[in-house]
Amino acid sequence: MFVAIVLLTTKTHFMKRLFFVVAICSLAFASNAQVKFGVKAGANFYKFSGSDTDFEDESPDMKVGIAGGGMVNIPINEMFSVQPELLYSMEGAKYSISGVDLKFNVNFINVPILIQYNSSGFYAETGPQIGFLTSAKVKVEDEEEDYKEFFKSTAFSWAIGLGYRLPSGIGFGARYNLGLSSLADDDDDDTDIKSSGFHIGISYLFGGKKK
Repeated sequence: MFVAIVLLTTKTHFMKRLFFVVAICSLAFASNAQVKFGVKAGANFYKFSGSDTDFEDESPDMKVGIAGGGMVNIPINEMFSVQPELLYSMEGAKYSISGVDLKFNVNFINVPILIQYNSSGFYAETGPQIGFLTSAKVKVEDEEEDYKEFFKSTAFSWAIGLGYRLPSGIGFGARYNLGLSSLADDDDDDTDIKSSGFHIGISYLFGGKKK
């Protein structure tokens, strides 16, 4: 038997405008820059965030998943660059209610557009992210049910991270994605349930101008 959770949504007009402004600026930089391309993969540690995530007095537990995909690094100058990415991301949350395990498996195609500050191999990054929902399922014990109809097709978040990149192009980084928009698809528009979590991964950049 599945436990029903009513999911609602919040307005995201500001994030939509901001994301597309940053995307247009990235394309403008790319037209005059020596870009690098790359791939990345790593582990996700996600759970639902917001004021309405508790269910039957139980708070969500962290769910482990994976994320990976490609990226383009566009230098602005020696210290700053813009990095759009295209990532498949396994997110969600877990609950333990009266000894029964309940797991939300919520998967996205995420498109972050990050501004990076680079210094001696170290980098700090931040920027907006839009996620396109690919699947949403609820698993109770050994049974699984599709829940995609209760979720919005897009989600907005803000990313902030740190990392280090070797001269060979191999990099190691950690990032936190703060959910900004509700996952819920409902007309009432007042339930606060978002997707937030950490990502730890490895990446490799290649191409660009050789010094």
